[in-house]
Amino acid sequence: MDRSYSRSRRLAPVVAVAAAAALTLAGCSSSSGGKKAEESAEGASAGKSSTPRMTVALVTHQSAGDTFWDIVRKGAEAAAAKDNVKLIYSNDPNAGNQANLVQNAIDQKVDGIAITLAKPDAMKDVVSKAKAAGIPVVGLNSGVSEWQKLGLMEFFGQDETVAGEALGKRLNEAGAKKAVCVIQEQGNIGLEQRCAGVKKTFEGDVENLNVNGTDMPSVKSTITAKLKQDSDIDYVVALGAPFALTAVQSIGDAGAKAKVATFDLNKELTGAISKGDIEFAVDQQPYLQGYLAIDSLWLYKNNGNYMGGGEQPVLTGPAFVDKTNVETIDKFAAKGTR
Repeated sequence: MDRSYSRSRRLAPVVAVAAAAALTLAGCSSSSGGKKAEESAEGASAGKSSTPRMTVALVTHQSAGDTFWDIVRKGAEAAAAKDNVKLIYSNDPNAGNQANLVQNAIDQKVDGIAITLAKPDAMKDVVSKAKAAGIPVVGLNSGVSEWQKLGLMEFFGQDETVAGEALGKRLNEAGAKKAVCVIQEQGNIGLEQRCAGVKKTFEGDVENLNVNGTDMPSVKSTITAKLKQDSDIDYVVALGAPFALTAVQSIGDAGAKAKVATFDLNKELTGAISKGDIEFAVDQQPYLQGYLAIDSLWLYKNNGNYMGGGEQPVLTGPAFVDKTNVETIDKFAAKGTR
């Protein structure tokens, strides 16, 4: 194992804050299980590295139908194309299955692994095995509070608690009095931290509503029932773009007057902000997370670099997207990169 990867010999921390982060934000999510594919990403990069070909595995907790991860993958594919990297993507929302996919990557003797830590305890053993095999591991999207405990080399994402706190303050500015925070995957540490952050700063009442994110008709009916039951709810806080768009339908079905705020973007979501169906979104720049995770492993292998010095996460959010700036963001969302 490369001793420069040892925690006792980290480089001095250099806080690398990646791209646009002012207080304007977006979220975490998931898509269907166990698939693997090498991504070509033709035309994603203007140039291509002349360094030797390397193989990197990206293993996420994506569940079916979550468009957030399409954006993460596009960023990863762009970096892979530029860096002469063979990218192997696999995903499963079940934490045990995700750990098995990481083990598969170890067995393939990949040159680096990028993982999400939605349920960090399930990933401890397999991360240790990767490190023992001399394979550097970086984290992205989920697990900002856990990546160092597990011994990951770097992390790319937003602090979900901070993001939630920012959204809670925004609700105060909007004059909201009662909100429901919709969690589409129980046990996902990042989603729970978001709602906890909202509760910390929101001066009104807020309660969590658990839904089955893999069954959108069920999500719709559950939110609709909650709104019919409690007409005092004036904001639905969604934790992903597809769920926010579904919440808009639920409000119509319930005949409610509640408004919708959300984490995460996609091209349909930016359109909904433009039309006024959704008030604002918290953007964490998933394209950047995927891009930096792959690029960082190339940089480590070819130049021994650590972003954040192995001590600080590289923050990609939060940032708010609303009617004041959605026109600028929308042209990139239309391409599937925001």
